[in-house]
Amino acid sequence: MNKIIRLALVLFAVSAIVAGVLGVVNALTAPVIDAQKQAKTAAAFASILEAERYDEIDFSNPDFPTVLTVHKAGDAGYVVTSKFSGAQGNITMAVGVDNDFKCTGISIIEHAETSGLGANAASTGDVGVNFREQFVGQDESIALSNNGGSIDALTGATITSRAITEAVATSIWAVESLG
Repeated sequence: MNKIIRLALVLFAVSAIVAGVLGVVNALTAPVIDAQKQAKTAAAFASILEAERYDEIDFSNPDFPTVLTVHKAGDAGYVVTSKFSGAQGNITMAVGVDNDFKCTGISIIEHAETSGLGANAASTGDVGVNFREQFVGQDESIALSNNGGSIDALTGATITSRAITEAVATSIWAVESLG
């Protein structure tokens, strides 16, 4: 019995030390990670709708639970960020919407999709770029080609393609709801 208690105390001590080290590392790296996320988001905004400023506006419409933020992009339109479910996890995306309620582009900020399939939507290769370019000029009636629309789904990633297409339509509807 004495041996079991001693082993349990050693295991507890090791666990406490490791947890403490992880906590310190997290505290040291959190500001750097936040700065990188902000830089990535700013780059995403600039790539889909160019403006001097992106001013966040108050948007708390319960009809759009996936919409995280709406930013006014000067006189160019709006940038909507949303978080929604893909095939393997959540996708965070920015959608540019011009004053005619048309998509000016999309940028996937964060995702947990399968490499080589759904992750292609965010890739910088031809497949990802071609997929994302299909959204430019689309309005809220956007749909995948197998649903009568003009967006070709990524091969092997129909769920991801459908989720992104629906999120673009939702973003446009959210901007239209502003009046």
